[in-house]
Amino acid sequence: MNRKKKVVTTLKKKAKKANAKLAPNSNKPRYISKAEREKLALEAEAIQQKESVQEEPTAEKDQAAAN
Repeated sequence: MNRKKKVVTTLKKKAKKANAKLAPNSNKPRYISKAEREKLALEAEAIQQKESVQEEPTAEKDQAAAN
């Protein structure tokens, strides 16, 4: 009886682990380290600066056309 119980429990454990891997993950967002957040913020800031630099010449052309 003992040997049979041991085999059954090990098989149940394996099945439980397999089902846990297939189950959908929680809605908890992925952890982002402090260094990674800072890097993303710097990249976003650089993109905003590029966009603002590109927008300025068009604004100057509009003002010149209005005069």
